Amino acid sequence: MSAAQSQTLVSKLEALQCHFTWDLDISTSLLNHRRDNLEDIGTNDGNPWLGHIYNLRGFIQYKLGSNKEAQKFFNKATEAFSRIRSADEGPWLVVNYGNLAWLHHHLGDQAESEANLSKIDTLIKKYPSPSQEELHPETYAEKAYALMTVSGDKTLVVDYFQRAIEMQPGIREWNTSHALALMYASKHSRTGLEDDILEKMRIAQEQDPENLYLAAHYLDQRAQRGERIEDEARGSDTAQSFFSKNSIKVLEKIRDRGRDRMCGDIREFLANLKEP
Repeated sequence: MSAAQSQTLVSKLEALQCHFTWDLDISTSLLNHRRDNLEDIGTNDGNPWLGHIYNLRGFIQYKLGSNKEAQKFFNKATEAFSRIRSADEGPWLVVNYGNLAWLHHHLGDQAESEANLSKIDTLIKKYPSPSQEELHPETYAEKAYALMTVSGDKTLVVDYFQRAIEMQPGIREWNTSHALALMYASKHSRTGLEDDILEKMRIAQEQDPENLYLAAHYLDQRAQRGERIEDEARGSDTAQSFFSKNSIKVLEKIRDRGRDRMCGDIREFLANLKEP
């Protein structure tokens, strides 16, 4: 490959929307921590974010210097998207192919890098964004998820999820994550969580009742307002969902704060949850 061809390839790679071009700003000291957090989430096929998780794990492995592991996770992401979406192709693969294009470039396999760039071009033409001036909603959603997972700019996370939802409404996990992102962004506000955000959390919980992680935070926010939450603390039949592990951890933190009025309710909720 000539110098001119190499520069053209690099320019194309830099124009991609993927983990290699997003400003995820994961410091070296936090890489192992982020990797461990993603491992804790699990790899249950019921997780609608599984492909996104594998993409992020692949990028973290690359940053840790393990290209072989990175490629393994990027390939797992491709497979996970196909299983979850019940389709061999779709706009949700644009970020994944971008990651693979970058990885093969770093591995010195420019032909494979260009092959992935070609796949991206095909997908973009076949599945254009509903808005010519915007990224595809699938790309916005994955970018938001990645930023939220690595504790990136909370305002951007909210904005990206909002853009995705406006163009492609009705995706349950996007609405749930958007509600959580709004809560995170407002967590340190002097005025506390605004009523409209709490309402979005309520609606998201109704739409995503098996997400105990959301339920835990929703209970926490209501308890902080002095509400009684004993009705919701009577147990749940959804404790076997993949969200249970993280949900229980959140609830335990709430319980351990030692606020007398709510701790009894939280303890009862935890006592009725059956850990997987």
